[in-house]
Amino acid sequence: MLFVLDVGNTNTVLGVFARTASSHAEDEADQSPRYDRLLANWRVATSRTSTPDEYGVLFRNLFSMAELEAKAIHGIVISSVVPPLDPVLRQVCERYFNLRPLFIEPGVKTGMPVQYDNPAEVGADRIVNAVAAYEKYGGPCVIVDFGTATTFDCVSTKGEYLGGVICPGIGISADALFERTARLPRVEIRKPARVIGTNTVGSLQSGLYYGYLGLVDGILELLFKELGAETRVVATGGLGPLIGTGSKYIKHVDDFLTLEGLRIIWERNTRRDPGAKASPKGAAKPPAESPQKKSTERGSPERQRENGRGAPTISAPRSAR
Repeated sequence: MLFVLDVGNTNTVLGVFARTASSHAEDEADQSPRYDRLLANWRVATSRTSTPDEYGVLFRNLFSMAELEAKAIHGIVISSVVPPLDPVLRQVCERYFNLRPLFIEPGVKTGMPVQYDNPAEVGADRIVNAVAAYEKYGGPCVIVDFGTATTFDCVSTKGEYLGGVICPGIGISADALFERTARLPRVEIRKPARVIGTNTVGSLQSGLYYGYLGLVDGILELLFKELGAETRVVATGGLGPLIGTGSKYIKHVDDFLTLEGLRIIWERNTRRDPGAKASPKGAAKPPAESPQKKSTERGSPERQRENGRGAPTISAPRSAR
């Protein structure tokens, strides 16, 4: 089984993938592990103060509730935008799963060239989402991720990451309003029954929901002018279903898009040649690189934007979600 983790500023989403019987038979022939069945998934609060043992207990408890065995995990892949947690999670994986995790970071094969001026500024989660959306829905496409920040990520017809838009998330926008006003109460973010509110709570909910919906559709209209009217739009993230179902342009709401992207990237980095000997079972390690190659790939944005399936992409752990 494959354990995937998407560590965000507010929430951490986890999932466990397994191989189906048919794909397992194919894997033996081409030496390419493929995990295409999501067995379980969880969303927990991101804790920056938890120790490796506390995270280990959390993961073991989640596995126990889903009747999964930690020893059955053969690979772990992590996308993180919280740098202080990276060494903690690495210790958890090595101590409780006896595995070296694959972090989405410089040098990892994604199969997606990055056309950002500085690829190092692109968050790992944004690249993961783009890879999954292009694989599942084709291009051109826009991925709208409703997290701590709302991001719009654009992918070309050729599968190139072009860039995007970053906006304050609806949650932190609401928090700012409540903190700056003495008499406005904190309300649940939801779609109201009607636009015209007849009380304070209804008025706030209408403003938050329809105001943010207008922001999303307004930005998408502008993106269509640059990408083309045939552009597909995919929503994901914690509030993806709430806003995505009300949008005029969002046609797909994919709750597990990031988990799928992590799975796809892990498979691309563990794929082996048919004639090569299989590596020891249980270790998901990134490809070995010579110091010269690392220097070449990470040294310049131009090199990082080269086309091809093996083109490196750079994650920026500080991207907000």
